Amino acid sequence: MTQRDLQEHKIDGQELFEGHFLHAFRDTVRLPDGSQTTREYVVHPGAVMVIPLLEAADGSLELVLERQYRYPVGQVMIEFPAGKLDPGEDPWVCARRELREETGYTAREWARAGLLHPVIAYSTEFIEIWFARGLQAGARELDAGEFLEVFTATPEVLLQWCREGRVTDAKTLTGALWLQNVLDGRWALDWQAAPA
Repeated sequence: MTQRDLQEHKIDGQELFEGHFLHAFRDTVRLPDGSQTTREYVVHPGAVMVIPLLEAADGSLELVLERQYRYPVGQVMIEFPAGKLDPGEDPWVCARRELREETGYTAREWARAGLLHPVIAYSTEFIEIWFARGLQAGARELDAGEFLEVFTATPEVLLQWCREGRVTDAKTLTGALWLQNVLDGRWALDWQAAPA
């Protein structure tokens, strides 16, 4: 069986909802066996997530994390800094902006790790994963209506929280997987200096 044998083809589409940044559709599609069904999905502009590596005073490594209340699940979640792309925005520009706005930190060096599709069954959302190091503290610039707590934890503590189920955010779990493999030397990163 080839990939072509698995493809579905759009026959018709209907817009269901257009919000501030989410757009919902219901499409009629032809399945590989020739039958038809509907697919409902949300169009999302895409986002970035940053894994900020902070060297502590004693030379050990800490991570910059956030606690933020997420209304759809009704919980305060532990997450890496992240945010959506503005129209036409370069993901690296977005990563630098989100890190500064949410945490106050800027970074001397950056590395793009990879791409994550967090909810492939019903959304076009993608999240680019970035690492940042050489952090320098500064003032936060939170968006109106944005409330979050910035804190640090060691990689070991974050991985323990993931194992215990205290961290359940998909992007942060994926970031922890990347982090673990980078720190173990299994996955290399191509670091670049931040533009002046």
